[in-house]
Amino acid sequence: MIALTIDGKEIEVEAGRTLLDAARENGFHIPTLCYHEALKPYGGCRMCVVELETPRGPRVVASCTYPVEDGAVVHTDTDQIAGLRKVAAQLLLARAGHTPFIQELAASVGVDSTPYTLPTDACVLCSRCVRACREIVGIGAISMANRGSDRMVAPPFSISSADCIECATCVQVCPTDAITLKHITDRDRTVHMWPSEFARGACRLCEYHADEWMDVGAEEQTVHG
Repeated sequence: MIALTIDGKEIEVEAGRTLLDAARENGFHIPTLCYHEALKPYGGCRMCVVELETPRGPRVVASCTYPVEDGAVVHTDTDQIAGLRKVAAQLLLARAGHTPFIQELAASVGVDSTPYTLPTDACVLCSRCVRACREIVGIGAISMANRGSDRMVAPPFSISSADCIECATCVQVCPTDAITLKHITDRDRTVHMWPSEFARGACRLCEYHADEWMDVGAEEQTVHG
């Protein structure tokens, strides 16, 4: 067991856990966006940052990726942390403020407006869909493409992917509904985000549990995952 202190409370957690795990398991609220229980920690959104005391002074770390350390002293809501989360929330509002999830996330850190102006897009580049396709489905039909302001989710080279099996796992993990079932199954190429000519099938997780859902209707099997 690892002993550490979070916001003045001494706790013990199993070795190998993250600061986010330790905090949430002991009643401390830390907002997250790119984090998902079924996926490996990513540390991209910076909403989960916390302050870690070190001999050289406070250090800001992403709690979802930082492992617990014996004797660590962690602060989850200092002025610095509140300021960093506020800026992150304002940027998210500027991009996807029309989505309920982002509105609620921003409100949870006391933000309801933004001074920034960005092109409106429900996709907040959290990479949940990309990681789910790779880690859960085992396909990797989509990825993060381009850099900077042109960053986007797309199949390799932005052309039709024969790897997409239309399992809709990406739809299930998307927090802002930037990806819908219509986007990946409609044959109208004006809405098809990553067109696929591949026959619909089951992801490796579905295949592993196939004996548990053999009686599910064909249509339900299509979106299972």
